[in-house]
Amino acid sequence: MRKVAILVLAAGASSRMKTPKQLLKIGNQTLLELVLEKAKALTSLPVYCVLGANSTFIQNEISTENVVFISNENHSKGLSTSIVAGVNYLEKNAPFVYSLLILLADQPDIDLQYLEKLVQLSAENPTQIIASKYRKNVGVPAVFPKSFFSDLQVLEGDFGAKEFLQQHKDQIICSNLSPSLIDIDTREDYENYLKQR
Repeated sequence: MRKVAILVLAAGASSRMKTPKQLLKIGNQTLLELVLEKAKALTSLPVYCVLGANSTFIQNEISTENVVFISNENHSKGLSTSIVAGVNYLEKNAPFVYSLLILLADQPDIDLQYLEKLVQLSAENPTQIIASKYRKNVGVPAVFPKSFFSDLQVLEGDFGAKEFLQQHKDQIICSNLSPSLIDIDTREDYENYLKQR
């Protein structure tokens, strides 16, 4: 069976949160563990997770097994550096993967069924990027075929995959499902999210 790698981006310094948001508690799990567990349900491979700021501290607090942590020493230069670090690692250590699902560690509400749909769409359309539809644009979670890996390896800046996706609109398919794409960036976001659960 052709393999999908799952890359969780969790390298941010959480400057607006004033504390590592990866370790915020949601129920009996941390925010990062919640996303990692969903990712693990999608693949027989290890889940790949890029850490940067507070890397050792976060890694020591995460109990999820079968996760490969990738260190991004350039995390202060923007989200794109985490994608670059992740793809570089996969190209070197997991050359057998044929596509890459990128998830953000601060989107705890992403539904497992929605992620399964993205992976299914990718299998049905192996040359296309499968992206998530936001109100005004497209973004991650998104699945990138291996043919785009070399382009992802030269991303720059703090736009992550968003700008890249804008440039490849004609090669994108979006799911017809409407996921919850809530980001937790601030203490207020976190408190509001807990109230709504």
